[in-house]
Amino acid sequence: MYESFERSSEFELVSIRIASPQDIRSWSYGEVKKPETINYRTYRPEKDGLFCERIFGPER
Repeated sequence: MYESFERSSEFELVSIRIASPQDIRSWSYGEVKKPETINYRTYRPEKDGLFCERIFGPER
């Protein structure tokens, strides 16, 4: 039932740190300006809302 997998040891160290505010700002693509999520008539994301495709990427 379970197959054995050979573990790769290509990495000697993994480092994790808290991102600085400047790092977070550099990753951003846009700003959410409206609290709306989905248009109840079209079932599409509202522009500049919490599910805006321009900010967060395409729906599908």
